[in-house]
Amino acid sequence: MAETQVIDKEEKLLIQRAYRDLLKSIHSPLDEEDRDNIRKAYELAVEAHAKQRRKSGEPYILHPIAVARICAEEVGLGPTAIVAALLHDVVEDTDVSIEDIYTRFGDRVAMIVDGLTKLDRSYDSDSPQAENFRKVLSTLVKDVRVVLIKMADRLHNMRTLGSMPRHKQLAIAAETNYIYAPLAHRLGLYNMKTELQDLCMKITDQESYQEIAKKLQETKSSRSTYIDKFIIPLKDELEEAGLTFRITGRPKSIHSIWNKIKSKEVIFEEIYDLFAVRVILDVPRRQEKQACWQVYSIVTDVYRPIPERLKDWVTTPKSNGYESLHTTVIGPDGRFVEVQIRTERMDEIAERGYAAHWKYKGVSDSPDVYENWLDNVRDLLDNHETDAIEFLNDFKTSLFNEEVYVYTPAGDMKILPKGATALDFAFMIHTDLGLRCTAIKINNRLVPMGYRLQNGDQVGVQTGKNQKPNESWLKLVVTGKARSKIRTALREERKEQSTIGKETLERKLQKLKVDLEVNADMLVKHFGFRSRLDLYSAITHDEVNLQELKKFKVDGQRLIPHLVEETPTEDALPEQPPITTFRRSSPPKLLINGEPADQYEYQLANCCNPVMGDDVFAFLSANAGMKIHRTTCPNAMNLMANYGYRVMKAEWVQAGTSSFKVDLLVTGIDTGPGVIERLSQRISSTLGLNIRSFYIDGDEGFFEGKISLIVSNKDQIVQAIQALKTLDGVSSVTRVESS
Repeated sequence: MAETQVIDKEEKLLIQRAYRDLLKSIHSPLDEEDRDNIRKAYELAVEAHAKQRRKSGEPYILHPIAVARICAEEVGLGPTAIVAALLHDVVEDTDVSIEDIYTRFGDRVAMIVDGLTKLDRSYDSDSPQAENFRKVLSTLVKDVRVVLIKMADRLHNMRTLGSMPRHKQLAIAAETNYIYAPLAHRLGLYNMKTELQDLCMKITDQESYQEIAKKLQETKSSRSTYIDKFIIPLKDELEEAGLTFRITGRPKSIHSIWNKIKSKEVIFEEIYDLFAVRVILDVPRRQEKQACWQVYSIVTDVYRPIPERLKDWVTTPKSNGYESLHTTVIGPDGRFVEVQIRTERMDEIAERGYAAHWKYKGVSDSPDVYENWLDNVRDLLDNHETDAIEFLNDFKTSLFNEEVYVYTPAGDMKILPKGATALDFAFMIHTDLGLRCTAIKINNRLVPMGYRLQNGDQVGVQTGKNQKPNESWLKLVVTGKARSKIRTALREERKEQSTIGKETLERKLQKLKVDLEVNADMLVKHFGFRSRLDLYSAITHDEVNLQELKKFKVDGQRLIPHLVEETPTEDALPEQPPITTFRRSSPPKLLINGEPADQYEYQLANCCNPVMGDDVFAFLSANAGMKIHRTTCPNAMNLMANYGYRVMKAEWVQAGTSSFKVDLLVTGIDTGPGVIERLSQRISSTLGLNIRSFYIDGDEGFFEGKISLIVSNKDQIVQAIQALKTLDGVSSVTRVESS
């Protein structure tokens, strides 16, 4: 928060205008009480935040007003949520208490605001972000509006992140990409999901974002012309069929295009389906399915379809409520075009997700597409022994993008994340079924518990009353519910076993006439365990030599270990992690938090091999000192999302005489002898770079090579990539993210 300043006359007009815009954005009907509550919430928020400003310098009150507007305009929430959105920061940042909210606005608004209020900053946790997120989700199961307002809050923060320090931007973007964008998808908020992903990419991978944005802008005119050309014959046929409809065409998101470039290893110009055409029908609810298939028939009469790319989410909606019929056809000039067919109701659910689903289906309707998911979240929250990071990782598995549809022996369909196993299915049906599972049949054939489910599988589970899970089961499941239940069962088993160990230790200590409770924590540390439970369990399994207790001194009720100072031999010294990728004798000039990095014990991370000129951040690891990572590192999102408070600003100043290793992946057409010579000639002779290693493999006219180079900075990598791309037969050259 910046220094407090008095709001001047011009800013008051700005605030009043923002409030009027909020009122105009509310589409749901408001009675007199609703209008009064919104006005009271606005006035309370203005008064409470009067002396606060955002990092940008603007009055803080503009933020809650903007969040409330997103809730109304983009998510479609009603007056209660708008009131809570206006007040979402007052308890956390001002003198207003949750009791004040309860007195003025009632228990529902107070409960939502309390759910949105972060835990006290003094709260002891390895990951405050994860603890706060668990707090938000604990209210989700009571009222989903808590999370929807939180999503709106995060979206506005991402839109206005420019005033934050760079390392803070990276941490917030990573947390957003790690949890909030997948959560937006799970709640059916597709527009919000794609915008969050694009905003994150704009921060973490600025070069790629700007490059794609520029090319989209350059091709905008030709793309619009092509969409018009594609739509004309479709429009004529749909009108002739007497349908009421509208057709829109829009480009895919920048993040989506970038994912396709990476996954298919192609350049921007080689991506054909850069946009999707959407046909939206206005038909009665009972005629929706029939009308969608009628339009599909018309589309595939006009353009040739690609059968394997038909996706029917009208007959079987996604688990987040999404309904649409997708097909890819070959349009004019042989270009692939994705056509999405849906109704106005389906479109609103696709745009506004849970809020629209609630509006159309009613919270009491059954079956509810969200109910199973909410049940899973409740199960995770009920496991109080799970730490916050464990919980967050378990919860993340419920935010899956791709799904697999399987069936029970009775024919009931179940939806699990793609990659889920037969054992995951057992736990999904019921916890006891999972814990007692002895064998699983897929389509009446016995399979291993770790068998990955396929669409259409019929799954039967056999159980035994003496069966118990073991540690290996954790490797056989991917869903958060299954992992959480297995861990809980294993803990209970260990607690039972540890009772024996505890009693054994008590007897030993009684002989020494000392108390267990007084000495337990010291003994845990002495024998090298993390907890009393671990110590007691190890004693049960005879993994601790209790004869050592005789060597302790006894002082009243306390045991005091003898301190023996030994000079460790060379063999006994712990192995030090290798410091790679640069020479310590001449380190690159790097600043961490604006200070010379030489004063820190730091290493360049092996997982992403940063070089001089890369966009980087510093991360203080728990036991390996300071690590420097690229912002596009495969591990960056997880590190910054769970441990954002350990992230520090890092920036290059100059390279000195340092050298770095970088790996390039080169693919192309194998034209026979000479490929290696041409590649190495271009690198060594033309660019003057040293090749550290070179591996190449060819198969049926295609080759793939991995080249490790020694470079001084990022500019040399860019030059190498561009130079190799110009060689005949080379299809793609990319920098490998990790070693």
